[in-house]
Amino acid sequence: MEEKDGLNQTPESVNTNETTDTNESVPSDATLESSTDLSAGRINDVIDIADAIKAQLSRVIVGQEELMDLMIISILTKGHILIEGVPGVAKTLTARLFAKTIDADFSRIQFTPDLMPSDILGTNIFNAKTHDFEFKQGPIFADIVVADEINRAPAKTQAAMFEVMQEAQVSVDGTTREMGEAFMVLATQNPIDNEGTYNLPEAQLDRFIFKVVVDYPSLAEDIDILKRFRSDFDMKEVENVQKVVSLKQLLKLRGIVESVSISDQLLEYIARIIQETRTTGDLFLGASSRAALWMMKASKAAAALRGRNFVTPDDIRWVTKPVLNHRIILSPQREMEGVPAAVILQQIIEKVEVPR
Repeated sequence: MEEKDGLNQTPESVNTNETTDTNESVPSDATLESSTDLSAGRINDVIDIADAIKAQLSRVIVGQEELMDLMIISILTKGHILIEGVPGVAKTLTARLFAKTIDADFSRIQFTPDLMPSDILGTNIFNAKTHDFEFKQGPIFADIVVADEINRAPAKTQAAMFEVMQEAQVSVDGTTREMGEAFMVLATQNPIDNEGTYNLPEAQLDRFIFKVVVDYPSLAEDIDILKRFRSDFDMKEVENVQKVVSLKQLLKLRGIVESVSISDQLLEYIARIIQETRTTGDLFLGASSRAALWMMKASKAAAALRGRNFVTPDDIRWVTKPVLNHRIILSPQREMEGVPAAVILQQIIEKVEVPR
């Protein structure tokens, strides 16, 4: 039973004051002090803030409900997300606006073939006044980083992202520097442009919790986009998107998601799905143990967004494709036949028995 609709509908109205403390629709820091106590109804705080974020994004973005939900799940589980789509479908804009709804440091890196690792991580620069080297931080030192067209950087630069995405730290000249607790990478890539691009290695793809494929909008959505901006050529509405969650609130929400329960039977269900990707003849490369962990974490966040403090099989089935679609490699035969990875994953989902 595949679910494509968003996890929650956007509320009809959300107060868009500059801070969340005066926003009645968003829980304050004080409200979240006992956030890990699920019996006290704190699970609703996750829904309220998720709806507030989506309401802000929907002021500019038309559609993209699934992408919004998965971005929220990513930041609630300390994951990174890869957004793939043709040019002009608002990949970067959605990622940038999502970062704007969170009261955190933000940076954007435009990846190009001549980008060097030091351009991302930073470098030591000699200070003539102090006669010593000082470290100048690169743009990766932010809470939320938008890596635009990440597949345009060469392998050496791609490798510079491995440590920071997996361990939330940067090592330069023997010194290790920690990233903030909210650190998250939202990367975009264009699947049809081959000139000046470098495929991401499997090791780096495995660092992303999700790979989301953004398709063309529907006819109704295209009409809505045209109507929305026919008198706003400069897209001034983008400037009206407000911050609705603080870093302190975000950390509390993560505690709520972590406290969502998942039964042993459902943990076995996840493991069986992962095992099936490793044994099926349709795949050359199956999913790793890291993929299983991300499925568990993502299903917990999905349950919280649906207002539950426990995971169901539907939560697991909903996150399976975006968690696994970039971690598997089709067999040569299936690849020559042009079978999409999503089709193979759907067959695996249907094959593995759902626990009762």
